[in-house]
Amino acid sequence: MTAPEHHDVIILGAGGAGLFCAGVAGRRGRSVLVLDHAKTPGEKIRISGGGRCNFTNLHTGPANFLSENPSFCISALKRYTQHDFIALVDRHNIAWHEKTLGQLFCDGSAQQIVDMLRAECAAAGAAIRLETKITAVEKTEAGFRVTTGEGTLACKNLVVATGGLSIPKIGATGFAYDVARQFGLGVVAPRAALVPFTFDGAQKAELDGLAGVAVDATVACGKTRFAEALLFTHKGLSGPAILQISSYWRPGQEIAIDLAPHTDVFAALKEARAAHPKQEVETALARFIPKRLADRCCARAEVTGRLADISDARLRALAESTNRWRLTPAGTEGYRTAEVTAGGIDTRDLSSKTMEARAVPGLYFIGEAVDVTGHLGGFNFQWAWSSGYAAARHA
Repeated sequence: MTAPEHHDVIILGAGGAGLFCAGVAGRRGRSVLVLDHAKTPGEKIRISGGGRCNFTNLHTGPANFLSENPSFCISALKRYTQHDFIALVDRHNIAWHEKTLGQLFCDGSAQQIVDMLRAECAAAGAAIRLETKITAVEKTEAGFRVTTGEGTLACKNLVVATGGLSIPKIGATGFAYDVARQFGLGVVAPRAALVPFTFDGAQKAELDGLAGVAVDATVACGKTRFAEALLFTHKGLSGPAILQISSYWRPGQEIAIDLAPHTDVFAALKEARAAHPKQEVETALARFIPKRLADRCCARAEVTGRLADISDARLRALAESTNRWRLTPAGTEGYRTAEVTAGGIDTRDLSSKTMEARAVPGLYFIGEAVDVTGHLGGFNFQWAWSSGYAAARHA
């Protein structure tokens, strides 16, 4: 039999983490091959950030990530920081700008980041092989055997960078979890994260006509809260504040929404009643939130008419439904629209310094496949770069 094609490092997955890892490992003199079943690499990068790729965040730190082990991300984030990646972007003469809250985007196209990563791979001698289906992964005495539709490959070190389940239309699968279980690693139950909420039929009827209305809001689930924009949709709720809290939400949990976070609505309505007693309560409330939303809040609280005719108790009820609107979403839109997958490879089974499986020398997991999930705003890409770097420096 012909000996299988051999490489020092084979990386499964040509997304952000895999491509970045390949470039770094290649520069260390490793023979590197990246495999992916897709036709093009970095597809999630290309569609991110409205086509401009929110490639990192100036304020990246451990507090921006959730995991069953919140400390796991610290080592990788310290070893390769957001400033390191910005320096790489600058070296490739990619113009960028800060949008809000430290979020950095390309001035041009997200494709620039994909091209940069491919250029880094090329300069490091790392090969990328696309449209390659992986049918089996096995441990050998010398490392690993990877069987593909085109033949068998061998390597000393195997890096799994195939991501999670989010956005299946671009090829997302649970392959990384299958490999982890095959080798005895734990998998924290995956779930859709950074994803819009959906309403049931009654909730949709109650809020019918609000699709497209946006408002700055504070959204809380338990002790976690985010203050950003909220958007009503035909299916439920979206916008940055909702996407953020969705990562912490579990089915059946209640969320609390302050639709006017900078206003004590009860005090404001009392003042309006004293100054303009003949004013309609919907008009008064519309000073603080969009008119369509104000009308619906009043209807939901069954508080309508002239301010002069409304008691303190009824004004307080309206204020409560505005400043502390409590609801239980029916669910989420799922992996189809989720920006990331929370959960994943159990970090207890990985080295935080190298991303190597503790019980399987030479096997690494990086990026979204791991149980480390960033907030909205470039943090998940930074985890891809940082975790990819950690593995590449050791594989």
